[in-house]
Amino acid sequence: MGFGEAFRMALDSLRANTTRSVLTLLGMIIGVFAIIVSVTAVEVIDVYFKESMQFLGSSTYSMSRYPPFGRESGGRQSRNRPNITYEQVDRLKKTMKIPVVVSVVDDFKFGAVRYKEKETEPNLVLLGTDENFLGNFSYELEQGRFITEQDVHYARAVAVIGKQLVDELFSNETPLGKTIRMDGQRYEVIGVLKEKGSFLGFSQDNRIVAPITKLFNVYGIPDRNMNSVSMRVLRPEMMDAAMEETIGRMRVIREVRPGEENNFEISTNDSFQSITDSFTGTLTMGGAFIGLIALLSAGIGIMNIMLVSVTERTREIGIRKSIGARRKDIMRQFLLEAFFLCQIGGLLGIVSGALVGNAVAIYFNITAVFPWDWAIIGVVMVTVIAVVFGGFPALKAARLDPIESLRYE
Repeated sequence: MGFGEAFRMALDSLRANTTRSVLTLLGMIIGVFAIIVSVTAVEVIDVYFKESMQFLGSSTYSMSRYPPFGRESGGRQSRNRPNITYEQVDRLKKTMKIPVVVSVVDDFKFGAVRYKEKETEPNLVLLGTDENFLGNFSYELEQGRFITEQDVHYARAVAVIGKQLVDELFSNETPLGKTIRMDGQRYEVIGVLKEKGSFLGFSQDNRIVAPITKLFNVYGIPDRNMNSVSMRVLRPEMMDAAMEETIGRMRVIREVRPGEENNFEISTNDSFQSITDSFTGTLTMGGAFIGLIALLSAGIGIMNIMLVSVTERTREIGIRKSIGARRKDIMRQFLLEAFFLCQIGGLLGIVSGALVGNAVAIYFNITAVFPWDWAIIGVVMVTVIAVVFGGFPALKAARLDPIESLRYE
């Protein structure tokens, strides 16, 4: 019997038992779906983090009081580190020999903003920063001008606002030159930031950016910890030398004794990426493990169905053997049936898993992905399951005695 005939007979057998075939398919679909949907969702999240963290770039590094999330450094001593103050950052800026553009950002207030009789929802963030904010934190200006060095030096009551504030308060007029109020303070709008979208569901356009010195005057605490300190070199090849000098200068400024660990952290884009890679890698393996268990259960189900099929078709097998069918012909037919069930279920599981997994991308309005590597792994896995779990029933069918099979009722 040729391969083509065995192929046709296997399909006829599956069509003759449609309900059984569909139920068997479901187990395989669920197993592959569980793997693909988890790894697709994780890859979408990984792409999301990579795209959203591009603000660091290859020429930018950051300094913080504590290690980035997911990195351990210093234990209890890390938690007792002194603040990184604006005065320390200013000293660093003045003492650096390698040309570095330094910028600080700290959040001072979270609340509503008023313009005349209009008022926003209480979800606006008032940020204090300096003249280097745009270049270091990957924001762009859409209208007007940004904060200047003179604005910071003289602590002027000016502000650059995000797109959300424009939409809520200035839908029918230009915001430039208008006076807004937040927490009882007045700020003249001098510019508008270009729309940036959201990150992890949090808007990046609900910002009001003002000179940090003005906010020190309003809210006090000039020695507060700076949430984010960003440093940008002129060329990527200067990065290592600039980081080394920054560490040395900050150790002197923060009076770290020789031999003691740094009481601050220097991070690059690669540092954050390694953290997210570790996180997403763990999620991927967890999802794949759950899917593998489901696939093994589906494989056992296929073997059970195939054994039932061998028993039901014992007389058919005896007839075929009596007219010249060989063992390998019988085995080929049953293996093909298992193979078709696994491949069809696997393909349906891959497609449905990719579609559902990319629902995360649709929700966050980011780039969709398709896990080609895991799709190939899924096809290989269902093929192995077809051979392993379909092999025993096929071997059992091939070894049936034709005389005994013909007598079977």
